Amino acid sequence: MSENHLSDLRFDSLQLHESIQAGIRDAGFEFCTPIQASTLPIALRPSDVAGQAQTGTGKTAAFLVAAFQRLLTNQPETDGTRQPRVFVLAPTRELAVQIAKDAELLGKHTGLIVGLAYGGTDYEKQRNTIANGVDLLIGTPGRIIDYFKQGVFKLDQVQVAILDEADRMFDLGFIKDIRYLLRKLPSPEKRLNMLFSATLSQRVMELAYEHMNEPELILIEPDKVTADRVRQAIYYPANEDKMPLLVGLIREIGEVRIMIFVNMKREAERVQNYLEANGIHAAAISGDVPQNKRLRMLMDFQKGDLPVLIGTDVASRGLHIPDVEYVINYDLPQDAEDYVHRIGRTARAGASGNALSMACETYAVALPDIEKFIGHKIPFANYDPDTLPKLIKPKHRPRKTPQHRGSKSGSGRSGGARSQGRRPQR
Repeated sequence: MSENHLSDLRFDSLQLHESIQAGIRDAGFEFCTPIQASTLPIALRPSDVAGQAQTGTGKTAAFLVAAFQRLLTNQPETDGTRQPRVFVLAPTRELAVQIAKDAELLGKHTGLIVGLAYGGTDYEKQRNTIANGVDLLIGTPGRIIDYFKQGVFKLDQVQVAILDEADRMFDLGFIKDIRYLLRKLPSPEKRLNMLFSATLSQRVMELAYEHMNEPELILIEPDKVTADRVRQAIYYPANEDKMPLLVGLIREIGEVRIMIFVNMKREAERVQNYLEANGIHAAAISGDVPQNKRLRMLMDFQKGDLPVLIGTDVASRGLHIPDVEYVINYDLPQDAEDYVHRIGRTARAGASGNALSMACETYAVALPDIEKFIGHKIPFANYDPDTLPKLIKPKHRPRKTPQHRGSKSGSGRSGGARSQGRRPQR
């Protein structure tokens, strides 16, 4: 973490339980980030907090430290069963997994047990862990509701309720599920409530005031919608130049961690196929990739075994990946706010980063709204079409769909609903 990204407040100056301080030291934290310095003193009183800050600024550690302190200083009166006392909702499974990892690290010496619930995999394993008793329950709304309705756990002993990336909860359509779960908790005045979001829109604040106890609003640099340390540049390629330009840029950048954003899942697959055909190891992450494969893909990307990760805005929301040096907008997003979220994948926690974008013939129309939203022109970058690399076309890979899965011919009419009931030809 870059030191000039930190505040003057030291963690060891806060009145925290020694087991929490030990976890903070293990994590290598000494000074608080601005969001931590602003929210922790409030939450430790304790008082409710609604915090806005850019991604990668330490929000997770802020709410986990406050939650641990609450639990260690308020022992429950129980009947001997261990029920969740901290309840954390996240919009995506990747974010839930990352929060749980941070909780294990920071809470290593506390003796508190972390339970994780998210869809896609490990159904019985997650269920059994939670049924055996956890102190912190972290997860996505759908899987948590599933277990709750089965009676795997109760929510009547929750002392701390946390909503992370609340704006994304709305974007992904979880608001009814969130309200359902929050109504099952003890009343707001009987618990500590924390809500964090990259943007605190009116709809997010309505949720906060409905389910929190007069939260204090904390805004960290709300007018600076893009990180100062992101070096931005924009190219204006013809559509046919986009792929050669992308390959040329990646070759020029070299062996660093790169995230590429496109607007459609099909385009993500096409970009992956072209990069692989031209000697660049890349993988496209999408919602229909099996969960085990998604997690393995993210792990390989974090370790550096996978240098290039390709995704859409929906597939990439909630991903917290350190040390992404370059974000490339192969397609300009059609929503200006998504541009900010994309380039926020780099320059995290005070590091520097780079964002390169392509304003092609198809998506250049989105550029004026993006520049208006971020408050400045994106610097122009030039390229010479004559120096672009000649690409090898990828081998055709027929898309496997229910209509032709298992068909040797690859024709959409050779199997599936249209051919059912036909008499086979002799």
